[in-house]
Amino acid sequence: MSIILHGVPIGGGIAIGRAHLLTQSMDDVVHLVLDDDEIPAEQARFDLAVRDTRKQLELLWGTIPENAPAELGAFLSLHIMLLSDPTISREPRELVESQRCNAEWALKLQCDTLVAQFEAIEDDYLRERKHDVLQVIERIFKNLGGHSTELQIAEDLDEDTILVAHDLSPADMVYFKDACVAAFVTDVGGATSHTAILGRSLDLPSVIALHHARELVREEEMIIVDGQQGVLVIDPPASVLAEYRRRQRNWVEARRKLSSIRKTDAITRDGTPIELLANIELPQDAANVLESGAVGVGLFRSEFLFLGRDSLPSEDEQYEAYRAVAEATRGAPVTVRTMDLGADKNPRWLGHGSAENPALGLTGIRLCLAEPLMFRAQLRALLRASHHGKIRILFPMINGLSELKQALSQLEYAKHELREEAQPFAAEVEVGAMIEIPSAALVVGSLLKHVDFLSIGTNDLIQYTLAIDRNDDSVSHLYDPVHPAVLKLISHTIKTATKAGKPVSVCGEMAGDARLTRLLLGMGLRRFSMHPANLLQVKQNVLNSHLDELGPQASRILRSEDPDRIADLLQQLNAGPGA
Repeated sequence: MSIILHGVPIGGGIAIGRAHLLTQSMDDVVHLVLDDDEIPAEQARFDLAVRDTRKQLELLWGTIPENAPAELGAFLSLHIMLLSDPTISREPRELVESQRCNAEWALKLQCDTLVAQFEAIEDDYLRERKHDVLQVIERIFKNLGGHSTELQIAEDLDEDTILVAHDLSPADMVYFKDACVAAFVTDVGGATSHTAILGRSLDLPSVIALHHARELVREEEMIIVDGQQGVLVIDPPASVLAEYRRRQRNWVEARRKLSSIRKTDAITRDGTPIELLANIELPQDAANVLESGAVGVGLFRSEFLFLGRDSLPSEDEQYEAYRAVAEATRGAPVTVRTMDLGADKNPRWLGHGSAENPALGLTGIRLCLAEPLMFRAQLRALLRASHHGKIRILFPMINGLSELKQALSQLEYAKHELREEAQPFAAEVEVGAMIEIPSAALVVGSLLKHVDFLSIGTNDLIQYTLAIDRNDDSVSHLYDPVHPAVLKLISHTIKTATKAGKPVSVCGEMAGDARLTRLLLGMGLRRFSMHPANLLQVKQNVLNSHLDELGPQASRILRSEDPDRIADLLQQLNAGPGA
């Protein structure tokens, strides 16, 4: 019987093949009560499992294939680092003593606690880090029982083999990087999980968060993975199979055509150049920026240098990271967002505790201004790195002129300190503000007098404008990037910046959504920043667009406040000449 499951699409097109099931999920844990004299030996057993796990991950890190994506080593390093976190390496052994239980049960108790804490986090990327914790705990658990931690993948797999797993860790990716597989699917994960990021990097058709794929799919069963729509079809009937084979051929042909424009300049049909930039999270990501067809980095989320560690990174450590990105991009612009930490992104070493409403708490530039020494160390590191490339500094979560002036004051102080120390830095570092709070969009004219550029963070702008938590399943369907209020704020920001002669970009998910490329062009946007995987499709839409045709159509959309009418007009816009 045919079954269709829906999950999170990771991309990579469409794969049709036979399922290969990976058995790696944690078995049911048995709770044992220990005698007092058994506790030291049980704690020693746990310590040994942690040490064995570290050795295995370090060995894997040293055997990463040369053609593996840069992210693979970075994520393995994160897993090695997680083993030093006391919540994983020390608290379970303390539970062994306090609960007088076996190590497996203590590990399960701690795992449940950590998962609950991660589930309470609002930020998509950080909430998905629970999967990294689970993957590390899974390896410790297997070492406790003496089970193999390696994926059991046959060496004689056919080219159409599709891996079906409960979860896949960065360590697992090492094992099947060079295996002959067509696609993979998992029960868990999110759009910003490391499994998702690695899936995009490996460029394999993949769907995650399917929940029950591992228990519903049988070994060698025919399945279809649609990485574009996020669909898994189990045992498809002949008619569905034929339709997906047609779609697969069309996707391959479209991909072939897209690859031919990788080095083509992004210029509209009427000769207007458009700047297409890449978003990155880690310094290692910079190596592939130019190869993707981007002309630089439009958003480097620097806060990930501060997360997943026990202490604040030093100024020199930050400087080396920013310099590495500047040098890897060979003089191309690199926009670094200063640390967007606080509230739900609150590292243990920061010590600010939790907030009742993290999205409205001490976060972004507010935290930076509340911790001036930490903020100034980052600014100093960025300024020093500007000596090695075109670094731009971007302040997040600005709500108005007062916060912007305070941030600029800290930047001037950092410059003064470096001059006193005879430290070299670029004399004219461009500075920008993120527009992701409605108040900033409404007073954008006053901000433009003090910055060199603006960057619209549409993810948060939509959330704050519509008062919708996109992570809350009960209201996430109301999260609408083409809501008339959202479009009016974006349009006002673009028009005001253009009139002032200041460049403005969109760096949120809207920039990489090819359905919205022509609309944003028609609204006057000339700088897009997105995940590299989305860049070529957006570029194709740019090459096929004529701005004189888009402007009037975009204006009609902006004048409408009827969602159905906006949807119809957007469809007409994308079906127009050259689309």
